[in-house]
Amino acid sequence: MLTGTSNTVHSLHSLTPTLDEVGERRTQGSIAALFDVDNTLLPGEASEVRFFRFLWRRDLVGWGELCRSAAWLVGHVPPFSLHSLRERKIYLTGKRPADIESYAREFCQTEMIDKVSAQGRASLEVHRQAGHQLILVTGAPDFLIEPLARFLDVPTVFAAKLEQQNSAYTGALIPPLPYGRGKRELILSHAQTMNLDLAGSYAYGDSPGDHDLLELVGHPLVINPIRGMARTAQRRGWPIMTWK
Repeated sequence: MLTGTSNTVHSLHSLTPTLDEVGERRTQGSIAALFDVDNTLLPGEASEVRFFRFLWRRDLVGWGELCRSAAWLVGHVPPFSLHSLRERKIYLTGKRPADIESYAREFCQTEMIDKVSAQGRASLEVHRQAGHQLILVTGAPDFLIEPLARFLDVPTVFAAKLEQQNSAYTGALIPPLPYGRGKRELILSHAQTMNLDLAGSYAYGDSPGDHDLLELVGHPLVINPIRGMARTAQRRGWPIMTWK
């Protein structure tokens, strides 16, 4: 098992195949490196929670949105499960995508970019140099993740997409949500389209929502584990790393 921060890049090099091995595998399929974002590349609090506070400070959301979100949370089973808020963005209902996307770009520049883990950026670069396909796969909204992906020079993004009607968000998401089984479904489809060698590929995640993704690849790595993922990693023999 791999732990700690100082040996992260060295450990990744030891897990990453040689360029000769990569060349051999490309005859069968390309290698991918799949990265979760919240609490993985971005350690700590979820980006969407931070973005909600960002909008609150600018009076773009307030107690009305907070109360409607709480009512939605209470009214769904299991009660008080945060997963229902992943599936419905009450605070964005009726808001114009162009406005939210503009604020999201500002938020990314001021509050996301400098919080990207140094170890995460180093890992991205190791995979880039090895010729691996870099992919972000996250349940966070696409308007938050796409500006970050451009900064990190990651060409492929799977993130939550919000439904729009009459030039406004409805609050609903377009399935599948890139969380849990949704991540697996999206990556399996992408792997088939792009001829990815999943057995030779890498995945990084922190929570049970990444379990299906980690299980899909030959090289799963658990980063900053939460909600029982450390025990799962120990049971499955998956390496654990701490990124700050």
